[in-house]
Amino acid sequence: MQITEKMVVTLNYTLKDDDGNVIDSAQDGSFTYLHGAANIIPGLENALIGKGEGDSLSVTIEPEEGYGERNDSMTQVVSRDLFEGDEEITVGMQFHAESPDGQPMTVSVAHIEGDDVTIDGNHPLAGVRLNFDVNVVGIREASAEEMEHGHVHGPDGHHH
Repeated sequence: MQITEKMVVTLNYTLKDDDGNVIDSAQDGSFTYLHGAANIIPGLENALIGKGEGDSLSVTIEPEEGYGERNDSMTQVVSRDLFEGDEEITVGMQFHAESPDGQPMTVSVAHIEGDDVTIDGNHPLAGVRLNFDVNVVGIREASAEEMEHGHVHGPDGHHH
């Protein structure tokens, strides 16, 4: 069986940056996705087309096929007063916000200077070349419910 659209694929992978630093890893067969449903970055999804169970590959994904290029217009300096609660705000914290067009988005605290907090709406891996070492652990046909929902369900189904 080969990877095509509407297949459920289980992978082991290690993701590194260009300096060889491990960014993420799943080595226990716990990463499963529905191929063709935009559940993983486009570059990796394209590289996996036609691969079979047991296949291994190393692939480099450029930012435009990963999490996109960094967009400096997605950073903004806001007042510390905009953050609710008594929690200390620190660099790296993430918050849910609303984009200018009203869509939900996640922002990260990039810098703090006094009462000025710089937030960044870019994905943390935007602008980063991604280097994957991947092993295809399993492939199966997606169920009708998985195809309808656009994602993989566990062995006992999925409840929305």
